[in-house]
Amino acid sequence: MWLSTFSRVALLALQRSTSAMTCQALRACCRAGQAANPASACLTLVQLRGQQTLGSASLPVARHSMRNVRSLDKERLVEVEWEDGGQSLYPFTWLRDNCQCPLCTLQSAQARKLLMSDLDIHTGVDVVEVTNDNKVSIVWPDKHTSVFDAEWLKKRCFSHAARRAMQEDLFLNGKKSVVKCERYYWDSKLRIPTADYQEVLHDDKAALAWLLDLRRVGLVYLKGAPAEQGHVARLAKRIGYLRLTFYGHTWQVQDKYMANNVAYTSGKLSLHTDYPALHFAPGVQFLQCIYQAAEGGESEVVDGFHMAEQLQREDPEAFDTLTSLHVDFTDTGTDYCDFMLQSKKRIIDVDAEGRVVRINYNNATRDSVLDLPVQQVQPFYRALKAYVNIMNRPENMVTYQMEPGDIVTFDNWRLLHGRKSYVSRSDHLRHLEGAYLDWDEVMSRLRILRSSVHKDIRK
Repeated sequence: MWLSTFSRVALLALQRSTSAMTCQALRACCRAGQAANPASACLTLVQLRGQQTLGSASLPVARHSMRNVRSLDKERLVEVEWEDGGQSLYPFTWLRDNCQCPLCTLQSAQARKLLMSDLDIHTGVDVVEVTNDNKVSIVWPDKHTSVFDAEWLKKRCFSHAARRAMQEDLFLNGKKSVVKCERYYWDSKLRIPTADYQEVLHDDKAALAWLLDLRRVGLVYLKGAPAEQGHVARLAKRIGYLRLTFYGHTWQVQDKYMANNVAYTSGKLSLHTDYPALHFAPGVQFLQCIYQAAEGGESEVVDGFHMAEQLQREDPEAFDTLTSLHVDFTDTGTDYCDFMLQSKKRIIDVDAEGRVVRINYNNATRDSVLDLPVQQVQPFYRALKAYVNIMNRPENMVTYQMEPGDIVTFDNWRLLHGRKSYVSRSDHLRHLEGAYLDWDEVMSRLRILRSSVHKDIRK
């Protein structure tokens, strides 16, 4: 009886706790050398039948008490001293900007109502104190009062370590998050993560594991769907909505007369990303096999981020060329409607810290227009050839054959995919159905599923 009661209490504590990454962020606010409260619980991932599955272990207790709060008027900061010995500093302007009262924040939408034009960025503080219910109360010079929950403040600590940990948790790209989502680079030895279509549709844990692998590996195979049109759209609804393009909400990959896309032929497709002719290419692609070819048609994929890393290591000059020069892409035709697209992209996009974030390459739609000084043309071709050669190395490429019903889901910003040529018969015509989504809605659903499965509510 006592153990049963204890289990129920422990489960409630677990459900009310924040993620391990958030708790790491909170601990990072403490002074160096000061010990944080002992962690009693955390959620982790365990391996079950080769799939990422959610298991429970220990999760840190996330309640924090304040010992003291004071205003540092000269520095224009509020200093919070925590019971565990740590300290956090919060700028006056930031606190006033983020007042949580109903006049300043629409709680139902978690959206700011206070207008920037009404914000006094030079405000002082009249009174600051810790309330009996462990909140910080601030009275401003205009007599407006703001009250901040201790947990809310702790999660928004301004220390470098805390900010970095929180960002990793929000964008699911950290090494120590509750849900492991750090990108895993791979080559021909990859065992493609596999999920069950029906489980993904109906079970949040299965859907979370699927999207985590999609983010981490960039490629997930789904088995168990009926071999008929409509299931890529149904799968997309599990996330949010489809990305409409000039080829429609969904599109049929078949050998077509007067094809308006090289994918609609039976020839070999070289490794490529889809739609670099759009300024904002779709982030995620679904492809389902309805009928497979009588002969050939095997799919080929490579990890474009990993290949870019190899290029940077083997040929830094080529890497610098592909991350700096802009190349023209074009796509013209008629499908969902008529279209005439034009864009300029770097083959390899990197962020401000030099990390690869997107690959833009489709040899079929790379324009004959090349807006480069003549002396940069040959270096561009040399760099692109070097990158393509690395991608085509057998040790870097994964080859697989889709069977009717199979759905492959992959990261179109990261993976380059292709297809071997194939032969169809009149009674055996190859047919795939495809669809696109954007990473914004995929990441949104991933965060919602994480919150649902882990009871991890950031706010």
